[in-house]
Amino acid sequence: MDGMLSQEEINALLSGMNSDTGNAGSDTMNDVLSDAEKDAIGEISNISMGTAATTLSSLVNQKVVITTPVVSYATWTDLSESYDRPCVFIQIYYKDGLDGNNILILKESDVKIITDLMMGGDGTSVEGKLSELHLSAISEAMNQMMGSASTSISAMLEKRVDITPPISTVVDMNETIDGSDIAPFLKGKFVKVAFKMEIGTLVDSELMQLYPFELARELYSNFIKGEQKTEQAPEKAEKPVQPKAPEVPAQAAPQMQAPAPQMPYAAPDINVSPAQFQSFTVSQQVTPQPENINLIMDVPLEVTVELGRTNKSIKEILDFTPGTIIELNKLAGEPIDVLVNGKFVAKGEVVVIEESFGIRVTEIIK
Repeated sequence: MDGMLSQEEINALLSGMNSDTGNAGSDTMNDVLSDAEKDAIGEISNISMGTAATTLSSLVNQKVVITTPVVSYATWTDLSESYDRPCVFIQIYYKDGLDGNNILILKESDVKIITDLMMGGDGTSVEGKLSELHLSAISEAMNQMMGSASTSISAMLEKRVDITPPISTVVDMNETIDGSDIAPFLKGKFVKVAFKMEIGTLVDSELMQLYPFELARELYSNFIKGEQKTEQAPEKAEKPVQPKAPEVPAQAAPQMQAPAPQMPYAAPDINVSPAQFQSFTVSQQVTPQPENINLIMDVPLEVTVELGRTNKSIKEILDFTPGTIIELNKLAGEPIDVLVNGKFVAKGEVVVIEESFGIRVTEIIK
């Protein structure tokens, strides 16, 4: 009987298999979406990111295309092995309509290009590390993008959905970083929605959105409720109820009698004459009363002397330092503008009165 297992060893093995199978079945139920749930998440993501792409396009002044999403599952290990390092995690928390949060992941190079375009650059200034300025700019971009996406989700779910301002963090995914330190749901398995993102000719990359399973199922549940309301609404309006005339019992019907003959009515004689109207000829001219302008003589008005104007991008303004020279649209020696309550009324030249500047009016603009 050498090499054969005893009955006790066989029982122990079977017990271990049953225990493992039970745990696996439990994990599978919690960490897998049904086909209907995956389709709903894909549709919600597709519509919301389409709206977000339009918003981003206006911010960077470039054509932005975010393609149809691909819904799958992932773990923190999957992300750390497949995605760029470092990258930017943007956490989005819901404050109305939904419970929980999701995370957007952008590559570091993509964030630099987006923020450079937002600051008036051409998208090529991508050297150096990400600064607080980059993170603030991308947070504002995501705030506007996901705000418009929330509006689309609100329309789909037929309920108000709102977010808090997103929080952006630079993350270098490696063995020393635990996903649960960023968000609790990253500790285990989660839903990953991957998009292909194109920005003009500068970006051809991947954008990822991560959901906990609880939020994904809540989105599906609200999505189904919204569809059911839409389907039921026309049915209620198809057949309006028509009011019925009250029925009169036969025995209670009144007896109709023929009306008694009436004598013809004779109208009395009335004198009618055409209406007479008074002529509208003006007999005398009305002398206009002088306006009492003294009533408003004490009203204060703001007088502004404008030396000139210019336009600067956000990037140029942020580069201002003491000693920076700003060129205006006026030529040296050219008359400057005088405005009263913001309205251009005169031109003049600058003079010095003791230790103060003044303006000598040289032309009144009518």
